[in-house]
Amino acid sequence: MDWSKIKTIFIITFLILDVYLLFQFMKIRDANNFEVVTETSFEDKLKGQEIKIEVELPKTQIKAQYLSAQPKSFTKSDLMKLKGQIPVLKDPGTTLIAELEKPFQLGNKFEPSELASFIKENILNGDQYQFGEKDDKKNTITYFQQFENFRLYKNINGMIVFTVNSDNQIVAYQQTYLEEIERLAAKEEILTPLKAIETLHQKGELKPKSKITNVELGYSTRIQLAASQVLAPTWRIVVNDKDSLYVNAFEGQIIQFNSDEKTNVE
Repeated sequence: MDWSKIKTIFIITFLILDVYLLFQFMKIRDANNFEVVTETSFEDKLKGQEIKIEVELPKTQIKAQYLSAQPKSFTKSDLMKLKGQIPVLKDPGTTLIAELEKPFQLGNKFEPSELASFIKENILNGDQYQFGEKDDKKNTITYFQQFENFRLYKNINGMIVFTVNSDNQIVAYQQTYLEEIERLAAKEEILTPLKAIETLHQKGELKPKSKITNVELGYSTRIQLAASQVLAPTWRIVVNDKDSLYVNAFEGQIIQFNSDEKTNVE
């Protein structure tokens, strides 16, 4: 046996292996550098257009999952719990409409805290709703249902819409409620909020000199079935303290809500 030849073969083999490992290391390093450069260049674009992010974005990776839920059918016994109201059910019973016997007066400048006690004491499952938006054109104040502190955005089956009259009083409301909310599958990593903002920027949804004043994670309807629905994690990006933009946190698509408050995903 020629040991010198075997020794030479081993040396050549290890050299080839070292070169391969070095190549793989350089490939991974370049990929990581590219990600950093890409992120930096996007932030530079924002600076160039004077678009400011005025909130602190999460630094750790977030995981979430799909949810399933179904609309609640209100009953006559539910209506009997409501005092100082004239409630009726809208067919097929998943929408409760109530007129207040005594209008609820609001302050000159509305603050959600004004309604906190009223909702808790006078609305079915009132503690499971959070303020969503105020529409001065429609004279409405909308509260979104929540699940584990996550808002269910613009879900026609999980919201309270208060009607405000010309004297700045709440005179009636319409309520829907989602029940049997369950988690589907295991949690998975979602898009970072910066990626969601980048998507909005690429689609021209962020105008120069805009200010991103709030970023939060919630859920919106992904699939609407006859008796149930599937909800997807959704980033809500608030611009200039007034306009809300929504991005599917799994698929990265911008969500548009139509006039019927259902979701269309681009």
